[in-house]
Amino acid sequence: MLKVLQISSSDISGGASIAAYRLHQGLQRVGIDSSILVGNKQSGDRHVDQISKRRYVNKALSRIGASFGLHYLTIPDTWQIKKHPFYQTADILNLHNLHGEYFNYLALSALTENIPAVYTLHDMWSFTGHCAYSFTCEKWQSGCGSCPNLSTYPAVKIDNTQLEWRLKKWVYDKSNLTIVVPSQWLKQQAEKSILIANKTTQIHWIPNGIPTTIFQPLDQQLCRSVLGLPQNKYILAFAAQNLNDPRKGSDLLQKALQLIPTSLKQEIQLLILGNQSAGFLADIDIPAVSLGYVEGDRLKTIFYNAADLLLCPTRADNLPLVLQEAMACGTPLVSFDIGGVPDLVRPGVTGYLAQPEDPQDLCNGIVQLLEDKTLRGKMAQNCRRIAETEYPIELQAQRYIELYQQILNQKTTA
Repeated sequence: MLKVLQISSSDISGGASIAAYRLHQGLQRVGIDSSILVGNKQSGDRHVDQISKRRYVNKALSRIGASFGLHYLTIPDTWQIKKHPFYQTADILNLHNLHGEYFNYLALSALTENIPAVYTLHDMWSFTGHCAYSFTCEKWQSGCGSCPNLSTYPAVKIDNTQLEWRLKKWVYDKSNLTIVVPSQWLKQQAEKSILIANKTTQIHWIPNGIPTTIFQPLDQQLCRSVLGLPQNKYILAFAAQNLNDPRKGSDLLQKALQLIPTSLKQEIQLLILGNQSAGFLADIDIPAVSLGYVEGDRLKTIFYNAADLLLCPTRADNLPLVLQEAMACGTPLVSFDIGGVPDLVRPGVTGYLAQPEDPQDLCNGIVQLLEDKTLRGKMAQNCRRIAETEYPIELQAQRYIELYQQILNQKTTA
């Protein structure tokens, strides 16, 4: 039986971690022996274990690393992964987000010396001098340095971005990695990055999968009744994961909602997944209901199905989980034309793509779809059809299995 070890920052906390955990579950369903090592375990899954760490030692060492503007290089526990039973019995590794204060990327060459690894990218961090998203900066293509965005996550106080970029390149050149990306946009970025050792290096595109048997269309009136929402209003859904993060674009959504005609505002209710902010709701003149933090997929499914539209005002993203989940529930989408969003939001098919940084265009999309019930109905059908045919976990798992086998066959014949 093929044994796969996933390595991720967490199991069920954060979009990238959830995507990794769902892949783990999908592999298990088709008979693959999948296990996960994480920096922060939150589930009770016996196939998930937390990487051993010396908390106080790590904190002290991290302060030293931070003083030099370098991430994660002072985490000593990563080399201990080789002693873990999950690692010692694995045929292949599958790495996910390696940032998050739990993994020292300098250990990659040692970890992949005898066991090949698939490295699934969930953002740009793997090939930049520090940031998860570079926005308009393209210095990561040539070496970073003189960083214009030191405060971008994960933030650094001292500009050692050129050194971090060089260290990543050095360790990649010594490691046995096969790169996978979930979106076409990230594929294009990775192909211009230090991950490409030579012109023959291939970047594999495998979209994240979603459990389409859980995220599926439900009766809208019933879902609204469960959440105590009005039946006679338009419901606009918004996942407010972190309103203080500029990347999430809550300020752009706030401006777009302010621009909605007053007569239409009276027919709208805002439904927020996550913690709402008084500042965000100020001056939009639209009543809002916040569900707070929701962990369970069943309640998220009710959230998506209660809505007429799912709004995602992100400034930078790979393949947003909320867009995939809403698609599977048959909820049309409104977002910006950035990153991997166009893979999901297909104009006139699954939703509306506004011009980046343009609240008026975002407003136009909201108004257009709310006023065209027939179009929304067609989009709802398209969303579900595309989710079922392009993004089921079963398809994602099969694509990964084929890649694992290809890599292992190459190892055998080498």
